[in-house]
Amino acid sequence: MLNNLKQFYNEAKENRWLFYFTVFCRVALALGFVPSGIVKITGERFTALPSNHPLGHYFDALFQTGYYYTFIGVAQLVIALLLLIPRTALLGAILYLPLILNICILAYATRFEGTRITTLMLLANLYLLFWDYDRLKYILPFNQSNADIRSTKTKPLNNKFPFAFFGGVVMIAAAVIVINAFIYEIRPGNSLIECTNGCKDSKYPKAGKEFCDCIYNQGKQLDTCLVVYKLAKEREKNDSLSPTTNK
Repeated sequence: MLNNLKQFYNEAKENRWLFYFTVFCRVALALGFVPSGIVKITGERFTALPSNHPLGHYFDALFQTGYYYTFIGVAQLVIALLLLIPRTALLGAILYLPLILNICILAYATRFEGTRITTLMLLANLYLLFWDYDRLKYILPFNQSNADIRSTKTKPLNNKFPFAFFGGVVMIAAAVIVINAFIYEIRPGNSLIECTNGCKDSKYPKAGKEFCDCIYNQGKQLDTCLVVYKLAKEREKNDSLSPTTNK
């Protein structure tokens, strides 16, 4: 199995289309950090999320940290620059990982709508690390010989289109989108209007509105509002089954 993985890696490094895909991932990830980095350096609030939004609480606190907020912006721009330079792309990918992993977990923890894009960014980052495994392997705690993975620098790239690989990329991206559509029963959305509009087609619209009111108007914590939603959903369910209500 290990030999098969080595052979797969060597063939991937020699493929022109995978090289183009790698460049695309580097550019896309770099561009993902540039706007947010500039906003932090210029001392502006990162998003238009209201303060009562679960993620808005976090950004408000982060915005008040002074030069730490600026430091994060500088770090994001430096990492973006490292990704765009071929000789430093691996260092950029290594530094990118803890930041995007933190952002991804934060998005899921607050049920932010950006869970899909942050997940795809994390997967793209992991792909870049795998792409540079021939350089990264020397700092990993595995026994590797210098001949484990041959150098492909002097070999011409082949033009065979990797249908299986890109088919897998499309399937993974689709799976991330679909799973994120059903992973949570309710989300706060990005605004009160977006939250309440999302409740209209819900099985428990009244409970959903109570959840939105709890988040945006009362400014309570996400966990507290989820309890409110659960209790309201039980009441709405019981009301729908009550004979007096149906009459």
